[in-house]
Amino acid sequence: MTSNVSNLRRFRVALAESPPLWWALLYFFCLLCGYYVLRPVRDAMGASGDPATVFPRWLVDLAASAGVDLGEYTLQVLFSAVFVAMVLLQPVYGALVARFPRRVFLPLVYLVFIACLLGFYWLFDTGVSGRGAAFYVWSAVFNLFAVAVFWSFMADVFDNEHAKRLYGYIGAGGTIGALVGPAITRWLVGPLGVANLLLVSAGFLAVCLLCILRLRPWAARRERRHGVHDGEQAIGGSVLAGLRLVWQEPLLRALAVMMVFGVGVGTLLYNEQAAIVREFHPTPEAATRYYATIDWAVNGLTLVIQLFVTRWLLRRHGVAPALLLPAFAILLGYCALAASPLPLLVAVVQVATRAGEFSLAKPGRETLYTRVDRESRYKAKAVIDTVVYRGGDLTFVWVHKLLSIFGTTAVFATGVLVALGFLGGAWGVVRAQRRLPGDGLHNDAD
Repeated sequence: MTSNVSNLRRFRVALAESPPLWWALLYFFCLLCGYYVLRPVRDAMGASGDPATVFPRWLVDLAASAGVDLGEYTLQVLFSAVFVAMVLLQPVYGALVARFPRRVFLPLVYLVFIACLLGFYWLFDTGVSGRGAAFYVWSAVFNLFAVAVFWSFMADVFDNEHAKRLYGYIGAGGTIGALVGPAITRWLVGPLGVANLLLVSAGFLAVCLLCILRLRPWAARRERRHGVHDGEQAIGGSVLAGLRLVWQEPLLRALAVMMVFGVGVGTLLYNEQAAIVREFHPTPEAATRYYATIDWAVNGLTLVIQLFVTRWLLRRHGVAPALLLPAFAILLGYCALAASPLPLLVAVVQVATRAGEFSLAKPGRETLYTRVDRESRYKAKAVIDTVVYRGGDLTFVWVHKLLSIFGTTAVFATGVLVALGFLGGAWGVVRAQRRLPGDGLHNDAD
């Protein structure tokens, strides 16, 4: 009880000392709540064994004429389409960052997402063929770009010391949103239907826009305090500068390696889980409820860690344990699954893996971006969080398809090797970040 009171007191002190923390919490809450309203719907589509409910009729007929059952390759086709979309959109995002100031491109990104949701509302309401695949691809793009933009902006608002103290709380605000989102879906999908859930999500994104407007002065104030006067100016530079920076900078390169293998362990597990859902939860409603339950468990565990562990760990020991502990946990989980691939154990490892990523690894990585320059923060980070992320997804979704021929044990045995790669990538990030300055704004001022 004393520990809980002490944590609550520290949270109150943090809110009193840092007014932008209120808006950051609301921002991340609404962003993840809006996304998690949609996620169970997206995952149920990915797990569907009926291609006619996901893909456009012409694609189903084309595959059938070639003797291919598209239902056997649902996730592989969807992941491939997501990667292509990421590659095509990355230069567009790079152009926005390079040519427009922060006050323009941040609201513009969210306005585009709101417009897309209104478009999907019409598609679902009219029952257009192929809407499932289009929504799956769009929601994957939305998740990565919207969250990447959020954390890039937070690195403008808070410096490294504040990030270590506050990112755990901000992450907890997002986790609460991620808990509320699936609950909204479970309660409202029946009476409202899928189409109206999209309008609910759009409402949450509108609140995100308000938070951006309220946080902008705090970002500008922090930059002026560090002698930086161009924070509200366009970053400039090449549209593809992010790719160059990821290739050249040791820290960014290590983060990309860690991302690829981290995505790999998640994708292998996600695909095995989808196979279990198809067998034990065959209807769309049952699949949606199953995924919503998994999301609740993940976010509940994440919230506990964020409130009671993350802040203490980052302030006391830095990013090393925040990155290495989840990597060790994933490795142990895959070793257990290779020995005994039970469906319940798959769900348990899925919960532990995602909770470790959201509560420790993600905040740990994000604090590093407070110590790099703005071009790395917005351009290179976006490359890692979108193209590299989905490139790993695409690679391992097809690796899983190949391994599934040899059975579940082969999938998890390979997962052990991928988890070792993830651990190696995390260690590379820990070594590279030791050479960073205390605050990336000093780099901008040079």
